[in-house]
Amino acid sequence: MNKIKLLILTAGMLLSSFITFAQQSATIKGSVRISNGKAAPQISITLKGKNIGATSDEKGEFTLKHVKAGNYTIKASAVGIRSAEKNISVEAGETKTVDFVLAENDEALQEVNIAAIKNKYKVSLPSATLRLNEPLLEAPQNIQIVSEQVLKDQQIISMSDGLIRNVSGAIRTQHWSDMYANIKMRGSQLQAFRNGFNVVNSFWGPLTEDMSFVDHVEFVKGPAGFMLGSGDPSGLYNIVTKKPTGINKGEVSLTAGSYGLYRTTVDFDRKLTEDGKLLFRLNAAGQNKKSHRDFEYNDRYSIAPVLSYEIGNTKITAEYTLQQAKTSQVGSSYIFGVNGYGTLPVDFSQSDPLVPPTTINDQSLTLNVQQKLGEHWKLTAQGAYYDYNMMGNSAWPSTVNADGTLIRSIGIWDATSSMKLAQVFLNGNFNTGGIQHRILAGFDAGDKKYEADWNASVKLDTEANPFNNERPVYGANPAAIYAFDLRRRTPLKERAIDAGGLIGSRYHSFYLQEELGFFSNKLRLTLAGRYTKLSEYSWGSSAEDPNKANQFSPRFGLSYSINNNTSVYAVYDKAFIPQSGILRDGAKIKPLTGVNTEFGVKKDWFDSKFNTTLSFYRIVKQNELTGDPTDPQRIYSVVLGEKRVQGIEFDLRGEITEGLQLIANYAYTDGKVTKANPDVESIKAGDVVPGFAKHTANSWLSYTLQNGLLKGAGISAGFSWQMDRVPGSWSRTDDKPLPDYFRLDGGLFWGSGKIRINANVFNILDKYLYDGEIYNFGTVAAYAWQTEALRNYRLGVAYKF
Repeated sequence: MNKIKLLILTAGMLLSSFITFAQQSATIKGSVRISNGKAAPQISITLKGKNIGATSDEKGEFTLKHVKAGNYTIKASAVGIRSAEKNISVEAGETKTVDFVLAENDEALQEVNIAAIKNKYKVSLPSATLRLNEPLLEAPQNIQIVSEQVLKDQQIISMSDGLIRNVSGAIRTQHWSDMYANIKMRGSQLQAFRNGFNVVNSFWGPLTEDMSFVDHVEFVKGPAGFMLGSGDPSGLYNIVTKKPTGINKGEVSLTAGSYGLYRTTVDFDRKLTEDGKLLFRLNAAGQNKKSHRDFEYNDRYSIAPVLSYEIGNTKITAEYTLQQAKTSQVGSSYIFGVNGYGTLPVDFSQSDPLVPPTTINDQSLTLNVQQKLGEHWKLTAQGAYYDYNMMGNSAWPSTVNADGTLIRSIGIWDATSSMKLAQVFLNGNFNTGGIQHRILAGFDAGDKKYEADWNASVKLDTEANPFNNERPVYGANPAAIYAFDLRRRTPLKERAIDAGGLIGSRYHSFYLQEELGFFSNKLRLTLAGRYTKLSEYSWGSSAEDPNKANQFSPRFGLSYSINNNTSVYAVYDKAFIPQSGILRDGAKIKPLTGVNTEFGVKKDWFDSKFNTTLSFYRIVKQNELTGDPTDPQRIYSVVLGEKRVQGIEFDLRGEITEGLQLIANYAYTDGKVTKANPDVESIKAGDVVPGFAKHTANSWLSYTLQNGLLKGAGISAGFSWQMDRVPGSWSRTDDKPLPDYFRLDGGLFWGSGKIRINANVFNILDKYLYDGEIYNFGTVAAYAWQTEALRNYRLGVAYKF
């Protein structure tokens, strides 16, 4: 209650403090159209000589706020079109209307719009699936977007392939190579979303998305649960897939690289009817990829057709995505030793060539319907079905001896996952007097089921002849190839019940949010609430006897625009999400609850060419599950108690000067246990949260020559730096800290017309890089780590048609 009063008092003080200033400024609004009367979105509107600007929206409309009285030249421009200028005069308190008509045709303007949206590092608007319906600069939330151009420039081919360098504070541990992203931030693993749906159905999923069908990735930091259903207070990432653009275009690319990487992608985008109402887009990829470690590979194939149809005020989009993976066993990237981290060669493998491949078939179907209800309201309904099937194996030692020898074990891991998800939400805006209202109301529902069999294993070594890291012998147990054939004759559902491998949840929630805008929307107050009801069952329990819970979660946000390019914000939010795990005493699992408080500053620089965000946050969580530190097989979980994570984050992205693009970020993360469960002896109050670095810093700089014979050629370089790293698991016996991490990457590129060539070198300094954790096998403390490749290369050629 005291926090609510404080927020209301803060809002009142800001209202009274800025009322005089607000009354002295003017507003310029208008529209931009082409000669046939159609709206022209993504056109830059600026006041020449002033740091004031905006971009026309999908209706071609724009607004310049907080303009001082005086005479100005207002300019409408975009790369590839003829700019237009008008001389205007505005008075204090006036709302001036200025309209532009550009002499462009439809096709030329669409090409300009696509270039404006895609070919840059800075994105100013969130996707519709985030439901915000406002520019990022105005949102009381820290949201960072990794654009498609960044993905191409850095040659990122999956969610696990270096993407996190573009966002402050993001890190990966316990990630099982390229199968699952498992991205952590602000003290916890981020929730994985796709097109606004929470697609997490177990700790290990979902399968990493191939970038061939990804348009961009949105990282929503902090209290993200309200916007998109149940979600961790640390945040989420939202994969936004490619949709038809209405332009007949296409691209094919070929990529080759170190360790047997061969990759082909195709992007085919077409209007199926002359009027552009029926659109189609197809993205497909095929990839063969080995590893710097022996016996490790990951071959992937994906196809993603999308069909959209627009009639009147209704737009329907149907999307299907299929990913197939054939890979070495899960866990093959781990190395175990007793002498400390990084004590074996970077390419060393404890896997085995006899282990059969793991195959995964992952598919989804999504239907999205958008209905415009007049000029200021839009209703969106979407449903999705996700289906995941896996037949394979996992690698994990059953014994690690004090002399460093071990007995390697291969366990069965067959699993299936299904998710039925539905969302309906309404966006609208209207004015009452001088107050602007942005309304968001909606309903979310989900039914998730996961069934897994991991209840059988075979040893590759014996006590008499354990695996010796100094003199490794592979292929000693040929029976491993057929070890699970007999077990697989039993249906998976029966095996999953026997293995305690059932996980499931059902939930539905209702929410309402209103953002009140005062003084020409300069001051914005967000008031919101969400009611969630869920039932959940996990390992050892059944769908007939689930855990049940319900919760009301309030949300308060405040955002103030100091000027057109600078805003400050504060937010208070609560989280409520289901958890799954097995407790040794068989007790029921309670949902995770958490409280987040955050404030920050956002600023666009030099006509909105680049943006900076500085945020300060504090998260407190109760009932959070974590892996049992005394269980080397990682079957059981424990209730942590209470955890507090706080920190500072800074992000910069955009065009510094013509041709020079920069991404830079820094994060300070301080996570500790504030209250420890007395039943868990290995975790104490004051312990540092594992799997994080106290300091992380990243950068990526790209420069393209604008003139001369080498026009279109360029150079790029970037680094990732992690300092004061903490191992990825809880342990009281770890006396060898992780060293600081520094990786330098760079590349050269050239593009002209329809052809682009891109070559990158990763780990230029050829350093031994890894992350690690510790596990106790009886009285033996075993160090486990995953290495990265030494210096390696990629060369890509893309052709547009």
